[in-house]
Order: sequence, then structure tokens, then C-alpha cells
Amino acid sequence: MHKSGWKSRRHGRRSQRQNPRLRQHSPNERCNSGAEQSPQDSDHDDEEVPSTSSSSAGSSSAPDLPGYYFDPEKNRYFRLLPGHNNCNPLTREGIEQKAMELKRLQLLEEEDRPTKKITRMGFNATSLLQKSKLGFLNATSYCRLAHELRVSCMQRKKVQIHSSDPSALASDRFNLIMADTNSDRLFTVNDVKVGGSKYGIISLRGLKPPTLRVHMHENLYFTNRKVNSVCWASLNHQDSHILLCLMGIAETPGCATLLPASLFVNSHPGDRPGMLCSFRIPGAWSCAWSSNIQANNCFSTGLSRWVLVTNVVTGHRLSFGTSSDVLAQQFAVMTPLLFNGCRSGEIFAIDIRCRNQSNNSKAISLFHDKSVTSMKILQEEQCLVASDMAGKIKLWDLRTTKCVTQYEGHVNEYARLPLHVHEEEGILVAVGQDCYTRIWSLRDAHLLRTIPSPHPTSRTNIPSVAFSSRFGGVRGAPGLLMAVQQDLYYFPYS
Repeated sequence: MHKSGWKSRRHGRRSQRQNPRLRQHSPNERCNSGAEQSPQDSDHDDEEVPSTSSSSAGSSSAPDLPGYYFDPEKNRYFRLLPGHNNCNPLTREGIEQKAMELKRLQLLEEEDRPTKKITRMGFNATSLLQKSKLGFLNATSYCRLAHELRVSCMQRKKVQIHSSDPSALASDRFNLIMADTNSDRLFTVNDVKVGGSKYGIISLRGLKPPTLRVHMHENLYFTNRKVNSVCWASLNHQDSHILLCLMGIAETPGCATLLPASLFVNSHPGDRPGMLCSFRIPGAWSCAWSSNIQANNCFSTGLSRWVLVTNVVTGHRLSFGTSSDVLAQQFAVMTPLLFNGCRSGEIFAIDIRCRNQSNNSKAISLFHDKSVTSMKILQEEQCLVASDMAGKIKLWDLRTTKCVTQYEGHVNEYARLPLHVHEEEGILVAVGQDCYTRIWSLRDAHLLRTIPSPHPTSRTNIPSVAFSSRFGGVRGAPGLLMAVQQDLYYFPYS
């Protein structure tokens, strides 16, 4: 009898090893299996559990182990290796890229849905109109909120680009687009497949639904030097030239170049093709054209520890010493001030009427924690918006030199990314290193819209955008233009 009982216990242990349902579990396995299978479904072994539930349970119960990655779908750990000089497909960079791509595809699917997005809870077209009729909203607030509703309804459409060289359009990648003052032209910098960059101007006269066709005007001007900064310049007339800061290579020094827009397309009556004009300015990080009458026909360049203001007609220069590299610049219009954003995080203004100022004679001084990458002075010149390499976007009051608003959500670690401020619509637009285009309310910093890139995210394929209420001229179409890789997209709103 004792022998038969021993055999039965031995047979029971053997059956437990053979039957996966009866084997012993570790504490972690019991927790995971309990999350995946409810007590009511314990008798149904062949039913497949959705991966979403196992993923959420696995990620919440599995502890983080240094050097290992837990896959919630496979319910096991995998060893991580550095992402260089090996053929291991499982690296931390690859895992993060896969997660980012999955998130982008989900957001793109939501963007393509016809349902309208809500920018603010409780605000839609009907309620906005009712509150305006009842007198709860003044005209300014009504227009601002109406623009926000239009921004939320923008849908992505692809623009057809016509050019004399269609093969170049298929291979050259957009690096930068910049709209002129009237928003009827785009200056483009394209990376050529064989190396280097070439420039072009896109006429936006044909940017009208439903065709959305534009024409690219190209020129044989080509450079193998990196473009550090670019802006429109009004020398002969408004936006008659493009000012570029080119980095030096080998024995060729850096320079600032005035490129006539008439080299690409003659859009101004009586304007003759101009000559390219270069100024030898080595190591220029940034540039700005002056619209101030006290610095007529002048442009500034930000260098390492220097600021140069150059008169194009006379060639006369003013120099101002700084303590850091100047990465962003903008002239004020109503006051004779030049604002500079530095690698040290400082934003300071200098009086362009005074010559050869020292570091102690700054008119205004503000401070960010990281390098300042972009600045925009608002129309009344009482406030300034600036962004830095920590992803912070701040609105500064120039009268009190204090930060009054901060715009959350921007992503930047080391890139020089531009800001786009549009006071007429009351919005702020910026593209982050994660390739997402974010639109905020300029007034209260509310995030109105997050637009994913139509192409896979990459640090080398960050979209370049332009926003306007009249693309193509005075009676043009309002919306957002986005250039990424070889494609141009239009997000119209009405």
C-alpha cells in the first residue's frame, strides 16, 4: 500500500511536468499569466489572448534589468548590446525608433479620419457663434478662437511640383523652405544626392484647391558648403534678395552671400537680373536683415564672440564683442536695437547707433538655461518669443525682462530649429527633433494641434514648415506648408 501511494505521487509529479497548465510558476510568471487569463477562461487553453492586454500587463509587472529589454508580447527578456559595430538587431536605439514609428502611424491614422478635432473643451463652431451673439466674447476673442477652430480642421494634401528638371525633384531632398513677406514665394534649400546644396524659388500662385500645383524655378547656382542661416533681404525692393551664411570648408573661408531673387524668377516689373554679392565673413552662425531706417541697407551676422553689422552699399562695418557664439539674430523696427541669442543661453540687445560696444553696454539681457536657437520679436516690440536646445519656448516681457508664458511640448536636444509666430492668427508653430509639428495659442500657450510627419521619423528628415493666411498673394489660400524629403504638403483651412 505504501508502494502504490509512492507510485501515484511520482505519477502525479510526472503529469505536472508534462501538462503546462499544472506546472509551478514563478511569482513573475503567475502575475503575468493572471493578467492574461481570467478565471472564467481557464478551461480554454486554445484561445488566443490579445497582444494589447499582455503588453500592458507585462510592461507594468516586469522590472527593469540593466542591459536587458523586456518584450511584453513574447513575455521574456532579451539582452541589449551597443548599437554600433555589431549586427545585433536589438538595440535600445532600434527599440526607441520602433516605438516612435508605431506612435507616428497611429497619429497619422487619427489625422486621416474625417472627424473634427477639439482644440478646447466646450468650444465648437456652434457654441462659439452663440457666445459671440450673447456678448460673452468680444471681436478679438472671437477671431482668435475661430482661427483655432480652423487650425483643428486642417487636412493634409499633397502638392504637385512642376519643374524644368523632373528628375531632380525625385532625388533632391528638401532641407529648408522660407516664405517671403507676401507669402507668394518660397525660397528652398535642397540637398543634392551627390553632395552639396542647390537653391530654388517656388511660385505659390497656383496653390489653389483643388489642383494644388506650384512651379519650381531653379538656377545653376550650386554650393558644396553648408548653409548656416538664411533670410529674405529688401535691398532694391521688398524681398529682392536672399541673404545666406555659408560655412567655410578646407581653404575656402565662410561668407555671407546676397543672392538676387531675379536669378530664379523675375516677379518684379522692371527688375533686371542682379549680380551675386559675397562678403568674406568667416564663421558666421546667424544672419538678419535690417528693416530699421536707422540701419538702412544693413545686415548683421553672428560669429563666435562677435557681432558684425555690415552696410551693403558702402561696405562699412560695426563690430560688437560678445562672450559666446551668436546663434540667432533679429533687428527691431521701431527701436534701434539688434537682438542676439547666444550659445550660452543669453539673449541681449545692443544699440546699433553706438559703435564698438563692450559686454557691459547691453540694452536688454535675458537668460535661458540652454543655447538659444531662434527668436521672434512681436509687432509691438514689447515681447519676444525664444526657443532653446532644451526644448523650452518662452515668451518674455521686454519691459520687465521676465518670462510670462512657457509653451510646453517642444522637443529639441541640439538642433537649431526655427520658430514661426503669426500674431494675426494668434498662433505659434514649431517643428521638434521628433519630427512633430506643434501649434500653440500665442495668447495662453494652449497646445492646439500636433501633426506627425508623413514620412518615418529621423533626425536627418525633420520637416520644414511655413504658415500664412494668404499663400499665393493677397487673395491666396490660408494654411500650413510642410516640406519633408522630396514632397511638399499643404494643410488648408477656411
